[in-house]
Formats: sequence, C-alpha cells, structure tokens
Amino acid sequence: QVQLVESGGGLVQAGGSLRLSCAASGRTSYHMGWFRQAPGKEREFVVVISSTGGTTNYADSVKGRFTISRDNAKNTVYLQMNSLKPEDTAVYYCVAAFKWGIYSYEYAYWGQGTQVTVSS
Repeated sequence: QVQLVESGGGLVQAGGSLRLSCAASGRTSYHMGWFRQAPGKEREFVVVISSTGGTTNYADSVKGRFTISRDNAKNTVYLQMNSLKPEDTAVYYCVAAFKWGIYSYEYAYWGQGTQVTVSS
C-alpha cells in the first residue's frame, strides 16, 4: 500500500513555471508519474518515471517543456513544468504502480490531485 500527497499547484501566467511535488509513503519500488484532467475532459497521461529514475516517458503534448525526476531517499517525485500554456490547466494527479504504462487503469495508487491553472 502507498499513499501519495501532491503539492505545488497554483495559478501562473502563460509562459511561466511551476514545480509539483509528490510525497509517497511506504515502498519506493514503484514506477511513478502524473496524469491530468481538465474540466469536461478525460484523464490524460502526462509522464512516468521508472522506479530507479533511469527511464522516463512523456506525452507528446508536454515533451520538451516538462521534466520529471525523483529522489528515492526522500520518497518524492517532482514535475518541473516550464513554458506553461493555458491548455495545461487541469487537476494534476500523482500515480504509482508496479506496471509500466500510460493508461490510467494501469495505476493502482492515486493522489488527491492538485490544481494547476494557467492564465492567458
């Protein structure tokens, strides 16, 4: 069992940056990542990082702008978001799973979500 707690969301102007954090309790041998859900839209894969931090996979929509990292000593995953766009506005969810994937059903553990709002 693992619990995930996100922080770092907020309001930022287009072109700005935010860094999200996700603190995990329990084991660190999970692949971890982020999904997001905008109002009226389905939940969308953003990025995943392997349990060791050696492999990542980004959605095309954020590639080159977002960077995921993890510090297993602190049981924390980070999402650095740069060059933010209004279309990045969503609730961002931290996720964890043993299985590597890009679909929401593949992730057993979810945080409560943190709101990111990008104004134009």
